[in-house]
Amino acid sequence: MRAHFLLRRGLLVLGLFGVSFPATAHAILMDGYPAPNGTVPAGTVAIRLRFNSRIDIARSQLTLVVPGRDDQRLQIRPGPTPDLMEADTIMASGGMQLHWQVLAIDGHITRGVIGFTGIAR
Repeated sequence: MRAHFLLRRGLLVLGLFGVSFPATAHAILMDGYPAPNGTVPAGTVAIRLRFNSRIDIARSQLTLVVPGRDDQRLQIRPGPTPDLMEADTIMASGGMQLHWQVLAIDGHITRGVIGFTGIAR
């Protein structure tokens, strides 16, 4: 009886410490265009953001914020891989911010802001 108890206890300990669980990290912005504190030419610009994990495009958001104007929610499209988010917009000259929010496939929401400047061509 005691041997059975010790065996069950040992299996429980192995189960708790010996099993690896998948990482549940948030989606982190790895790179993209526009770059933080970078410049973009005024006019039509293709936005492209790459994350460290797959993202749910349908539940993600991308908003262009230009001082003195209404915020513009952009139409997101999936990139060629599940870690990319793309959108097209028309950029003006001056300082702007790109607010992004993504839902990673692990269920975590991540938000961020990319500040950049539009320059006349």
